[in-house]
Amino acid sequence: MNRPDEGRKPELIVMGNLSHNGGGDDDDAAPPEVNNAGDEGIMPLGDIDPVYEAKAKLLNHALSGKHPDLSNCSARGVIQEIGMGRYQWQLFAVAGFGWASDNLWPVVLSLIYTPVALELLPDKPPLLALSQNIGLLMGAMFWGFGCDMFGRRWAFNLTLGTTAVFGLAAAGAPNFTAIATAAALWSFGVGGNLPVDSAIFLEFLPASHQYLLTVLSFTWSLSQVIATSIAWPLLGNFTCQIDAKECTKGENMGWRYSLITIGGFTMVMFLLRFLAFTIYESPKYLASKGDDAKAVRVVYMVARRNGKMTTLTVDQLTACENGYAPKTSASSLVMRQLEDVKLHKVQTLFATKKLALSTSLIMTIWAFIGLGYPLYITFLPFIQASKGADFGDGSTYLTYRNSLIIAVVGLPGALVGAYLVERPRIGRKGTLCVSTILTGAFLYGSTTALNSDALLGWNCAFSFTSNVMYSVLYSYTPELFPTPSRGTGNALTATCNRIFGIMAPIVAMVGDIKTPIPVYVSSALFIAAGVLVVFLPFESRGKAAL
Repeated sequence: MNRPDEGRKPELIVMGNLSHNGGGDDDDAAPPEVNNAGDEGIMPLGDIDPVYEAKAKLLNHALSGKHPDLSNCSARGVIQEIGMGRYQWQLFAVAGFGWASDNLWPVVLSLIYTPVALELLPDKPPLLALSQNIGLLMGAMFWGFGCDMFGRRWAFNLTLGTTAVFGLAAAGAPNFTAIATAAALWSFGVGGNLPVDSAIFLEFLPASHQYLLTVLSFTWSLSQVIATSIAWPLLGNFTCQIDAKECTKGENMGWRYSLITIGGFTMVMFLLRFLAFTIYESPKYLASKGDDAKAVRVVYMVARRNGKMTTLTVDQLTACENGYAPKTSASSLVMRQLEDVKLHKVQTLFATKKLALSTSLIMTIWAFIGLGYPLYITFLPFIQASKGADFGDGSTYLTYRNSLIIAVVGLPGALVGAYLVERPRIGRKGTLCVSTILTGAFLYGSTTALNSDALLGWNCAFSFTSNVMYSVLYSYTPELFPTPSRGTGNALTATCNRIFGIMAPIVAMVGDIKTPIPVYVSSALFIAAGVLVVFLPFESRGKAAL
């Protein structure tokens, strides 16, 4: 949905040539290095394509709010750069919907898992979680890889819309096959939220505000509170007890009411994002595709939205290509598009030893967490109810009340993570390492609980540290990838996460979630992931994403 002003050529906010008038005097020079003192990139010079690297640094300055003194491939005569303004804060708000959806729907499935199984009597209830994780995997792959091919803008809206439509439809499911299919379809939308949203938000952020990616995880934590707040009255009062001998639809409408409520909430988020906000395509993405004119136009439109000025021109971006013969024939343009479906974007992430190590480790960390987290959290209400029955206090009402308490205690985790990632001695790596190891340790501790209060205490500690962990992981990961392959990198990590997530219900079925075995496996995976963080070669604190 475009606003009327988006399609018009933006007014010249400052003096500067928006069009390309030739290469100047340096046509035969090598691609110039943008001299951005004090604006060090996360990756060493030369780790990515030099032309794109120069353009990315130039765009970073245009979005940074700084007053650079550059030459050649430069932003000469900058009076006042864009900085953090109205557009970025609006994008911050609507991007939070994607973070919220990413946690909201998996939590919803964990909450309705037991009442669905009681009413529909499937032979293997964990297949519901399996269908969800298959949908998450397909969504991460399609939207994550796709946004590097067809852009971030449409995916940004369609992921949320897909989730809302199929989430609402799921409430009418007449049997287990129907609810499992609906879960896979809504999860297809959910799986694309973070790979796309984190990419486009990061690419509009000045380096000074990249910590906001961590702050966004507050909405991820808040969504769990919202889901459990809805579940407590609906599932707590309109759900069969776990020890019921018979469970009819009329006695068990709580999970359907919950899906209607959460689905409606997601639809409102989609409509706000689609109708009330105009999303521009990422200028870094456009520059990586060679569309410098559109990249500059977007910068001007963002500047106008922010009430700021910029002197960025197409000439300055094309100057970064000096020494490289432009390919403008029809066949070369077709070949450029075909490159998008090759392995080039993946190869970029393994171009040097450090990049290969970084990409491999972050993929492995996501994979371990992808199995460890759903293996425990998906079945948490069931574990609470079954353990509570053993302890003599396992009512449905108490189970969902405790779920809300756990969610509320975890809420400050994202804010703590946002604070710690900017501390000089701990940064992204230290915060992620410690919080991940502690998450595993608290899971181990939960197996020692002798009553419901002790189990609740351990679960609250797990909720807090896991929210710190996720807040850092979601912000740190996209910072490790350059823009031309950021969607692909996000897709790779999300795919690893979802593939291992598919294994969670399988482990649960084999290991029996009524025993401590799945919990032991989950906690070991968290601790192993935390140890691997130590070996990541890049610390992105205080450095600009390219």
